[in-house]
Amino acid sequence: MTILGASRQWWTIAAAAIGLMCSTNVARADRIRMPATLSNAYRQECASCHIAYPPGLLPAESWRRIISSLDKHYGTDASLDEKTAREIEQWLSANAATSKRVRETPAENRITRSAWFTREHREIPTHVWQRASVRSPANCNACHAEAEKGRFSEHEVRVPR
Repeated sequence: MTILGASRQWWTIAAAAIGLMCSTNVARADRIRMPATLSNAYRQECASCHIAYPPGLLPAESWRRIISSLDKHYGTDASLDEKTAREIEQWLSANAATSKRVRETPAENRITRSAWFTREHREIPTHVWQRASVRSPANCNACHAEAEKGRFSEHEVRVPR
């Protein structure tokens, strides 16, 4: 093999490796998509008070715990009739996180207390969360305009002033 041929082969391997890394990153960003079919009960009951968090942000166990304690839903009584609660819980569990990255059950079943969330947001100073335009780490829409669609790409983040 000539030096030119070896060089071409090296570049081909390098380009393939870079392409694989890029496609892996794209796939990772796409994992937390909102399911194609959104539960009507979830949209009507949960998304009437806050964004419709994509189920892939928490593992099924967290969703089960959240639904089973709606009478104490983060300081609010969000109780539902049993049929509606069961329907929402089944939909959330069926579409919950399964990847290693979000499989652990976070403290208080809070998305904002999960290891991946704190890792992804570690550079955000405390004062940013306290801005009137942000209010809380749970207000995903403040910085992620496509949050309700499950799009959290760091390339689309716009931190409000």
